[in-house]
Amino acid sequence: MKATGVVRRIDELGRIVIPKEIRKNLKIRDGESIEIFTDNNNQIILKKYSLSEDYEMLIQNYLESLYSILKKSIIVTDRDKFITGIGEFKKDLEKKEISNTLLNIIDRRDNVVELNPKNLQLTNSFETDASYIIKPIISSGECIGLIILLSKGENLNSSDEKIIGVAANFLGKYIEN
Repeated sequence: MKATGVVRRIDELGRIVIPKEIRKNLKIRDGESIEIFTDNNNQIILKKYSLSEDYEMLIQNYLESLYSILKKSIIVTDRDKFITGIGEFKKDLEKKEISNTLLNIIDRRDNVVELNPKNLQLTNSFETDASYIIKPIISSGECIGLIILLSKGENLNSSDEKIIGVAANFLGKYIEN
């Protein structure tokens, strides 16, 4: 990607506008979080926030605990890509961009439950027929990703739905703190 330099004024409330071209190149959408920090050279650095960098190990350990009970594939995303997972889909999805279908679920904050097998587009080039439960991860009022439970072999049930709901709630609350 080509480095881009733009001059912007700071308004009376301390705000600046990030140019559309830069937001488009970095895939920053309205309402997303940006990390702001400084370095030793007195530079202000803006970085697209991703829960994956700060919480990947915690999420992986948590998924391992859930998997020991559920014995079904579980995947966690942020707003752009799959962060980590456990089960048969992990290698196919880890670190890949999420599909537009999942992005729309994030934008609408939908809870999606398909207890019987149905086609699901996970990336723009990978889909599967499976039962699935998709819950948004909400932190500080913002949908920051999804937790997805997938099962090819057996249908899911309402207990699975409750467990994934608790997991989404836990991750959202943990990240808030």
